[in-house]
Amino acid sequence: MAAQVREVTGSGPAGACFYNLCLWIGKCIALDLARRNAHVILACRDKEKGQAALDEIRRATGNPSMRLRLLDVSSMASVRDFARQFLKEESRLDILVNNAGITGLPVAPTAEDLEQMFATNVLGPFLLTSLLLDTVKASAPARIVNVSSFVHCKGTVNIRFLTGEEWPKSCTQAYYSSKLMNVVFTIELASPIHCPFSRPPHSPSLHTLHSVHILLEAGPPELEVRPDQFRSAEEGATSTLYCAVSREVEGITGKYFDSDCSLVLPADRAQDPGIARKLWDALEQLTGLRDGGTK
Repeated sequence: MAAQVREVTGSGPAGACFYNLCLWIGKCIALDLARRNAHVILACRDKEKGQAALDEIRRATGNPSMRLRLLDVSSMASVRDFARQFLKEESRLDILVNNAGITGLPVAPTAEDLEQMFATNVLGPFLLTSLLLDTVKASAPARIVNVSSFVHCKGTVNIRFLTGEEWPKSCTQAYYSSKLMNVVFTIELASPIHCPFSRPPHSPSLHTLHSVHILLEAGPPELEVRPDQFRSAEEGATSTLYCAVSREVEGITGKYFDSDCSLVLPADRAQDPGIARKLWDALEQLTGLRDGGTK
């Protein structure tokens, strides 16, 4: 039987600028998948800290079928290098978890003239998903889990944020907007335009869906979160794992799940097809996909 490949971005400690959600929850996700005897690829920015996470998971699970691959999702060149290496080494991808993210940083350009927070939280995951999408489809039934946040309802989709030409009133508002963009592009990705084999849940082809695109609720503790909303790393990973492996979500695509694993509606603006099309076009252009840069 072909190995089941589960890839988790931001799964190990990735440096001080990565908020605690990625430091802890990503590792918990990888740990759980490793306990299920999955072939897990940890995509981490920091080699030393990523290796430490990998070694810890191997000791805890006894699963030798794990790999560490370097990936800086704020760099489109790094994303392309990672995807190229993945496609050479792996023939399938059953679960892709886009968990990496940053917040609390001032506006700053990357070497590719993108804004660093939006490059990390939006453009990098979009490009990585796009480059691996054919492999995900070929591995059906397979799933893509994009980690968003309940604070997306406070965000704004402004294309000029992506390059830093304009900037929200605060870093917190920038984070809200990046999480809204995650929801918007995920819903758009699940549409028949991009996944033509998708079918509604009642269709006879339910079990032949090529991918499931699911959003879930998560947020860094320094944001506007009530004390009752704080969760341990294990609790925070629960909803991600529910979306990644639960039978209950089979056949569900392009939907938003909260931290209690409940299917809920995202903000109205996240469901606006006009906003989605505008954002999608900008993401394709800024990542080079519009110019045919698919590999």
